[in-house]
Parts: sequence; structure tokens; C-alpha cells
Amino acid sequence: MDDVLRVHHFLPFSRANGPGRRAVVWVQGCTLGCPGCFNPDTHSVEGGENISVSDLFDRIVALGESIEGITISGGEPLQQRPSLLALLKRVRRETALSVLVFTGYTWEEVQHMPDAEILLACVDVLIAGRYDAAQRFTPQEKNRFLRSSTNQTAHTLTNRYTLADLQSVPPAEVIITAEGEVAVSGVDPLRW
Repeated sequence: MDDVLRVHHFLPFSRANGPGRRAVVWVQGCTLGCPGCFNPDTHSVEGGENISVSDLFDRIVALGESIEGITISGGEPLQQRPSLLALLKRVRRETALSVLVFTGYTWEEVQHMPDAEILLACVDVLIAGRYDAAQRFTPQEKNRFLRSSTNQTAHTLTNRYTLADLQSVPPAEVIITAEGEVAVSGVDPLRW
């Protein structure tokens, strides 16, 4: 049986969730409970949709050369680690796409997880640490490197990207879909 990821949302094209044009997968489910999280709709393990790793991989690959990578966010991706790892292994083995992962776990916690070495070998950039509203960046602060609060850490795990590449990513974007829906995305999304 194929591995399954519980997915909150799939966005085929984004420029505010990592360097270049990327597909973004927000997983569903998070038990970390960071106060002030701007994605509370992703916390319940009951929400979202179960998607097989094969179907999600096919959806990503179908985008072809129109993207340079994928970003995995949440919810908490590492709480679905076996299925996430199945997806990331295929991406690493069968494509040239880059991989960026946002996690609420600290760098130290990630390093102590089962299969951490294999997981990290499939990731180009890892943004780690729980969101802390008391340490939230102000709009004037520089050197964010895709982080939402100053306690989070950015780790370039391959030579594909530098911290300067992360710094050049816009903090937010507004997307109007082909169906006329408005989506707001990014590390510091706009608030209505």
C-alpha cells in the first residue's frame, strides 16, 4: 500500500515560500500548539485530505520545469515523517527539484528523530523552531531568512542555496487562482 500524507492545501506556484517558483504542500495536523500561529486551520488531524504519496508526487512532477522546487509546510510535516520521507526520497531520486521544509521542531530535536540523517539528505533548506509571537520579526527587521520569529533557525544543507537566496524571498504574496479565488501566502502573510 502506498504511503499517504494528510494535506491541508497544495499550491502549484508560489514565490513567497522559498527561492524561485515553487510548489507548496501544507500538511494537515500539528500538536505543537505555538501561540499566535498564523496557520491554525492546519492543526486538527481531522481536517485536510488524504493524498497518496504517488498522487502527490505525480502532481508535483506534472508541473515540469515551471517550478524549481517544492516547499513543505504545515501543520507539522515531521509529524507525518514516514510518508513525508517517502515523498522526499522520490523527489530527490527522480527529479532535480530543490526541497525546503518548515518545521516547528528545533534543529536539535530534528537531529534526534529516527531517520534524521536520511531525511536531512533529502532537504536543501530546513527552517526549524517553534513560532514565538513574542519574538516575531517586525516589518523593518532584515536578515529574516524565511523565519517568522527570531528564535527560529535557517539551515542550508546543500550548496544549492545561500542565506542571501533565502533573504531575497518576498515575505508575502497575493495569488488570484484561475477559479477567481484569492490566496494569501508567505512566511509573513498579509492580514485582512
